[in-house]
Amino acid sequence: MTDKNKKAQAKESSGFLAWVEKVGNALPHPAMIFVIMLAILAVIAQICYMNNVSVDFFDAREGKVVEIAAVPLLNAEGIRHIFQTTVTNFTGFAPLGTVLVAMLGVGVAEYAGFFDAGLKKLLSNVPSVVLTATVVFVGIISNIASDAGYVVVIPLGAMIFLTAGKHPIAGLAAAFAGVSGGFSANLIFGPTDALLSGLTNEALRAANIDATIDVTGNWYFLIVSTFFLTLIGTLVTEIVVIPNLGEYKNINGHDTGSAVTDLEKKGLRRALIALIIYLVILGLMMFPENAILKEPDNYGDLNLNNFLAHGLIPALFLLFLIPGLVYGKTVGTIKDSTDLVKAMTESMESMGGYLVLAFFASQFVALFAYSNLGTILSVNGANFLNSIGLKGIPLIVIFVFLTSFLNLFMGSASAKWAIMAPIFVPMFFELGLSPELTQMAYRVADSSTNIISPLMSYFAMIVVFMQKYDKESGLGTLVSTMLPYSIAFLLLWTALLIGWMALKAPLGPGASLFV
Repeated sequence: MTDKNKKAQAKESSGFLAWVEKVGNALPHPAMIFVIMLAILAVIAQICYMNNVSVDFFDAREGKVVEIAAVPLLNAEGIRHIFQTTVTNFTGFAPLGTVLVAMLGVGVAEYAGFFDAGLKKLLSNVPSVVLTATVVFVGIISNIASDAGYVVVIPLGAMIFLTAGKHPIAGLAAAFAGVSGGFSANLIFGPTDALLSGLTNEALRAANIDATIDVTGNWYFLIVSTFFLTLIGTLVTEIVVIPNLGEYKNINGHDTGSAVTDLEKKGLRRALIALIIYLVILGLMMFPENAILKEPDNYGDLNLNNFLAHGLIPALFLLFLIPGLVYGKTVGTIKDSTDLVKAMTESMESMGGYLVLAFFASQFVALFAYSNLGTILSVNGANFLNSIGLKGIPLIVIFVFLTSFLNLFMGSASAKWAIMAPIFVPMFFELGLSPELTQMAYRVADSSTNIISPLMSYFAMIVVFMQKYDKESGLGTLVSTMLPYSIAFLLLWTALLIGWMALKAPLGPGASLFV
């Protein structure tokens, strides 16, 4: 019996998820799916344009009322736009540079054998459930580094599970659930908190409401959510995902069972010393009062916001390059600069499939934004909710589910909130619900469906990471694997928020639920 048949048998009883995977993978290659979606988008945009579909709304980023109309792709202007922006759509695709730069460093560490040896040493005698919980937890807290978790934690999650003798796609899924599904949770507040609270305050100002919220407005709830989502993600992985995936056949020849040799231990010690030295130097560049990586913000205060937003990926590149190089030099897997460049080259070669997929995905994401259909859908959805006249907990629940649905079509959290905050924050305020509660409900919804949305910028990258361990996997495999996490996060996280409302507990320091 072939490996393919064995895998099919293992998944035969998985019911609905198997059907989702089968249907999804019966579709053309993911790159071609984006081409088909582009064709559908062009037709829908044309129909909406011909029917003069438009919306008026207050944009919190612009600070004014704007009119947005559907923009066609099939008229002369639209066709010119497609030709003129194809290259910049690709080169400006947010995950592209991030992924490639980070993978240069990761590739060196992987080529040298640093990951294999380090993980074997780290994971000896670690219980299965603890391992899964750790991967989910690290994924959640990685969002303090913005998008870095996508390119570091997710592939590492797969490697960790593989080294521990577990299905690597389950590790990838657990990490993805933590990084993306738990994007709004954390133990400390970060760039996302500052961005969303700024838009919330702009919405309050525009509505002439004498109230503001702090960056810490959701902090207490986010701390509890971190451990809550870790538990949910762990249970979903162990109870649903791992059994559904079946037994993994070690077709790539990864060494998962041999002990760490004395030479490997020596290499790990030297790599650890090099890593510590690097982290000390980086810390001295970040944390002292006048550290060189700090820049003044609009108020003249020195902080790391720009570095965290734009400079962290090169720092992560060095984070993996340095210990990987030291380890490789010690054990002999990297002898000279030729080997070092070879390691980077092989890493880039492995990303060839991602580059092709990213090209077509970037075109769809960019042209979907250009068409304004996502914005029109979001505004009309908001107006619908405004019209149904619900209050209290039922209103919050409907708001969460509406936002989670809209997130499938408009991936950017800040872009959606810039549209929705001016509508919902004043509306909910008038109904006695605090801005902090409205913002938190939005964040629960927005995070929960990230992991099943093809419009999420890193979705294509995750498909490529998955195909490293299963060549036959596609969008259907990823969606069917992540769907249990999405449903569990959406339902149970919403239930946690409802329970919080019932207890009338503060969402953060001085942040009440009601006004």
